[in-house]
Amino acid sequence: MNSLYWSVRRELWENRSIYLAPLIGAGIVLVGLLLALVRLPARLQQAAPNSPELHQITDVPYVAAAIVLMAIQLVVAIFYSLDALYGERRDRSILFWKSMPVSDLTTVVSKASVPMLVLPVVTFVATVATQTVMLLVSSVVLAANGLSLSLLWDHLSLVEISRINFGHLVAFHGIWYAPLYAWLLLVSAWARRLPFLWATLPPIAIIVVERVAFNSAHFAVLLQTHFLGAPDAAPPAGMPAMTMEMLTTPVGGLLLSPALWVGLAVSAAFLFGAMRLRRIRGAM
Repeated sequence: MNSLYWSVRRELWENRSIYLAPLIGAGIVLVGLLLALVRLPARLQQAAPNSPELHQITDVPYVAAAIVLMAIQLVVAIFYSLDALYGERRDRSILFWKSMPVSDLTTVVSKASVPMLVLPVVTFVATVATQTVMLLVSSVVLAANGLSLSLLWDHLSLVEISRINFGHLVAFHGIWYAPLYAWLLLVSAWARRLPFLWATLPPIAIIVVERVAFNSAHFAVLLQTHFLGAPDAAPPAGMPAMTMEMLTTPVGGLLLSPALWVGLAVSAAFLFGAMRLRRIRGAM
């Protein structure tokens, strides 16, 4: 466990984008909020009480902030996973790290923990902190303009915001997306050139061959359902287009889903393959 802890610390030292990217995204969101606050009091005064328009005005900035940081987290996780094992072979640092008393299993697990756990938690903290600052600053602006703070606080709860963000970032983008990150790590351990190309070609090839040979799209639908949701999924009737509820992920149902455990089993197989490849592969 001590080796695993220091291996994770090493990843944080060597990949500052893990925490810098969410911080930069949070800064961009707050700049956008400052520009939007100019019109916020007037828009709230014009909106009818308990109307969908009022929900849109109060929720959209917070939903947008969450989506921006989630997108940043996903992009950083994908590119980190692609470079995690490929990069140490490319720059020959694998020769040094293999001389250390750290097993290939510990190294692969530490690298897998970054996109599956560390980065989602870091992004979760950054998202909640950003939305808290947004709520406090917006409250100050409303109070300065003589408006009731209930216009915001009746629709937005920090506890509810934290729960929604935790479920979507840590449970969904972290644990549910584990097969994607494990696959990218496997490719990163195998590819000698262009890992992104080798990561995308096999799924595309399977989709094309299935379509041509059997005129079906089961594999494509499987990928879409697991990572993006069911193709026919639609928001509940009457719900505004962008509210915090649209990001709600039922963590209890997620943990009991057979698809989650099948995905984790597939992830374990991919990570085992990555560990074996790292053991036999040397520097480029």
